[in-house]
Amino acid sequence: MILVDTSIWIEFFRLKEPVVSELQEHIESGNVIVHSLVFAELLQGCKKPAEVEFILEYWDSLKDDQSSYGIVEGGRFSFDNKMYSKGMGLVDAVLISEARRRKARIWTLDLKMRAFLARTERH
Repeated sequence: MILVDTSIWIEFFRLKEPVVSELQEHIESGNVIVHSLVFAELLQGCKKPAEVEFILEYWDSLKDDQSSYGIVEGGRFSFDNKMYSKGMGLVDAVLISEARRRKARIWTLDLKMRAFLARTERH
C-alpha cells in the first residue's frame, strides 16, 4: 500500500507524467491510501469551485474508514522525532506516523520528508 502525499496529487492533477500513469495504475490496483489532511491541503490550494468539486470526487471515491485517523498520534510522533526543529510540519508527521501504522510506504516529492524517511527507515 502507498500513502500518497500532497506533492504527488498536485503533479497528478497537473497531468504531469510519469506521475499520472503511475498513480492511475496504483488507484486501479487498489493500492492507494488517502488521508484527510492531504485532501484538505489540496482543497486549500484550489482556485475555482470546479477544482474543489473535482478533488472532492477523488476523495469520495478513495477514502476509507481510516483516512482521518491519527492526528494526535502524529503530534506525538513529531515530538518524539523532533520534527518541528527539522523544519517539518504536523501534516508530514501525521502522514509518516499513519504510513507506519498501516505498514505502507509514502510516495512524496517533498525533499525534507524524503530525507527524514531515508534516515529513519535504515534503523
